[in-house]
Amino acid sequence: MSEKLATLSFSDGKPSVDFPVLGGSVGPEVIDVRALYAKTGMFTYDPGFMSTASCRSNITYIDGDEGILQYRGYPIEQLAEHCSFLEVAYLILNGELPNQRQLEVFVDIITHHTMVHEQLVRFYSGFRRDAHPMAVLCGVVGALSAFYHDSIDINDPPSREISAFRLIAKLPTITAMSYKYNTGQPFMYPRNSLSYVENFLYMMFGTPCEERKPNPVLTRAMERILILHADHEQNASTSTVRLAGSTGANPFACIAAGIASLWGPAHGGANEAVLKMLGEIGDAKNIPSFIKRVKDKEGHAMLMGFGHRVYKNYDPRAKIIQKTCHEVLEELDLKDDKLFKLALALEKVALEDDYFIKRKLYPNVDFYSGIVYKALGIPVSMFTAIFALARTVGWIAQWTELIGDPDQKIGRPRQLFTGAAGRDFVPMEKRK
Repeated sequence: MSEKLATLSFSDGKPSVDFPVLGGSVGPEVIDVRALYAKTGMFTYDPGFMSTASCRSNITYIDGDEGILQYRGYPIEQLAEHCSFLEVAYLILNGELPNQRQLEVFVDIITHHTMVHEQLVRFYSGFRRDAHPMAVLCGVVGALSAFYHDSIDINDPPSREISAFRLIAKLPTITAMSYKYNTGQPFMYPRNSLSYVENFLYMMFGTPCEERKPNPVLTRAMERILILHADHEQNASTSTVRLAGSTGANPFACIAAGIASLWGPAHGGANEAVLKMLGEIGDAKNIPSFIKRVKDKEGHAMLMGFGHRVYKNYDPRAKIIQKTCHEVLEELDLKDDKLFKLALALEKVALEDDYFIKRKLYPNVDFYSGIVYKALGIPVSMFTAIFALARTVGWIAQWTELIGDPDQKIGRPRQLFTGAAGRDFVPMEKRK
């Protein structure tokens, strides 16, 4: 069978050039332009990588037009309904859902790596008490290579595996410690008798003063949140992890880079912006005037939590988190919560307005996740930190895939230079 080609032609009479067209198992075909510069002396220009595939991957697939999100081929709806977070983590890391024995071994390994080096505990005292948890997370995760330098040989598969176990196991501990340090409460050490998510909530909200019993509804809600955020294809933070990894950097440094990228309000901070927006609207009676300001682009009014860079349909994660939100508010007797009722009213108005329908601005996962966090008693400053905890699984899988990909080279984007052309140095006394 002949190779499918794409032909680049020029209007100035230069000879046309052919490039291979590559197809994946599903999704758009891609034009392989790796030989473009060699053949034409030109680069492509694609700010934000809107039309560029930076790698081959078999981990996560998104069809934004159809509202599809799959981990290793499994629909996110099925995984969120039936799996624990560690079951999904195993799937993302290994490509297949575990059998009972495989899951037991994996859970046991993660459970017995949740403790952190005691000197790392003292590392926190170098931060101000009011430091943002993401600043602390960046610093502490970046420092892990200094405490666990026995597993940073990226060319050694067992070292890569133990680093993966350590990162997944220790991120809940490190994240909860960031919160405790911020609030001035004592650190709560992990307990091996608890599940991964139960342990995280215990370390976040437990105190030495009293016993804290896990709430199955709240545990399941957090389980779903972590599953929904575990991976999301080649987004900004994942691409950052891969770019850092392409240099040969150790996995702890690469994940710290991903955390730094996630910190941006356009990426991991969107759910915080939703709560701020709802607070500014204040009451359902103010929704019409707010919607009008959004349409008129008046005073920089924006409908936060709607629309997505990839999804041009209803974000499948939003439907799951909306249901979870109802369950949490009912369990905590907050079903008449003003914020949630306001969010539902705003969603109804936006979904029925032609302005938003034509622009395919549907609710995304951030629209409801912030409300769930707030109901669970999690402060706004911790929202993105928990996002990072969940996304660490995807980052590790993407980093591991990168290391094993023979096509990958050190990341080196090119540019369209628009600065001054070559010019000669002018001595000080002759400058105007």
